Amino acid sequence: MEAKAIAKTLRVSPIKARLVIDLIRGKEVSTALNILNNMNNKSARLAKKVLDSAVSNAVNNFGMDKDTLFVSEARVDAGPVLKRHMFDSRSHIGHKDKRTSHIVIVVSNK
Repeated sequence: MEAKAIAKTLRVSPIKARLVIDLIRGKEVSTALNILNNMNNKSARLAKKVLDSAVSNAVNNFGMDKDTLFVSEARVDAGPVLKRHMFDSRSHIGHKDKRTSHIVIVVSNK
């Protein structure tokens, strides 16, 4: 049995979020939460929220035991890009793309 949680259009770059998500993929939920609690960046805080939501979905909707859950799938997809412009040298327009992410975490029983 699997339970899933998705957070869409988060204002963090997918490249930075993938560094965090790679650390928790395949781990038990308690170990993954310890890893995310001890990291000090925005991606870890967002991933912790999604992981908590996935665990809550598993416990409340499917009646799974929290102690037997592990992260079976964790991925970061690229979301829409907010394209911003700024003035550059010699009357050119520079680009400042603000990237967003979709974080998907799936937990399942052992």
